Amino acid sequence: MVVAQRPNLAYVIIDTERCKGCRLCISVCPKKIIGLASHINQMGYTPAVVIEEKAHECTGCTACAIMCPDTVISVYRCDRVPSKPAS
Repeated sequence: MVVAQRPNLAYVIIDTERCKGCRLCISVCPKKIIGLASHINQMGYTPAVVIEEKAHECTGCTACAIMCPDTVISVYRCDRVPSKPAS
């Protein structure tokens, strides 16, 4: 049996080199797809990162980007799934 998977309609990009690790984005993400990295960035902070295993759950709500005081988060979303070409 083949199950059609819903394409990821939204994704988050975090500029980890500019992130100060304040954790505000983590606190507001409704799907909990953001966590802290296991490394330190060039500024000496532990930055926020998207958890790869949960990235597909992103709804594109932009709560993380709105909450970020340093504007290091970008959210991209597609409002509709491309349709199949007409036969």
